[in-house]
Amino acid sequence: MAAILAFAGSNSSNSINLKLVNYTASLIADHSVQTMNMANFPFPMYSEDYEKENGFSNSLVEIKNDIQKADGLIISVNEHNSNPSAYFKNFLDWMSRLDKTFLEGKKIFLMSTSPGGRGAIGAHEVIKNLLPRFGAVVVNNFSMPFFYQNFDDKKGIVDEEMSKAHLKELTLFLSEI
Repeated sequence: MAAILAFAGSNSSNSINLKLVNYTASLIADHSVQTMNMANFPFPMYSEDYEKENGFSNSLVEIKNDIQKADGLIISVNEHNSNPSAYFKNFLDWMSRLDKTFLEGKKIFLMSTSPGGRGAIGAHEVIKNLLPRFGAVVVNNFSMPFFYQNFDDKKGIVDEEMSKAHLKELTLFLSEI
C-alpha cells in the first residue's frame, strides 16, 4: 500500500482544483490517501530578508515532512492569467528554500482545471516543467476545461470521455507508485 498526499495549489476556500483533488482521492482504494487544503496554510510572501529574520514556519516544515513521507503526490494547479497562482509559486519558493530537493523521487499525478476552455493548461505546463527542478517525476497529467459544465459536486466528472481519460491517467499513476 502506497502513501499518497493530495492537494491543490490554491489557497481559495472554494477551490475548484481542490474539488477535483478530493474527487480523485475518493476513487483510490488500496492506498492511504491524505488530502490537504492549502487554504489552511497561510505563509508570507517569500523574501530572503524575511527568511533570515524569521526562518521557516511550522506549517512549511510539516508540509515538507508530509511530502517526504508520501510515495506519490496528486497536485491540481490553479491558474491566474495563464500562470500558476502567486500562492502556489510562493509555496514552491518557500519549500525549495527549506530543501532544494523537497520532491526528490516523488511521483506526481499533475492535474489542473478552470472554468474556461483551456483547463488551466498554461499553469499546468509551467508547473510540469518546474517540478523536476526539485526532484519530482511527473508521471501523469490531466487537464479539465469548463469545470462547471464537466463536474458535479456529487457525481464528479460528468463528461463520459473526460471521466474515462481521468481514470486512465489515475490508474497509470497508481501503477507507478
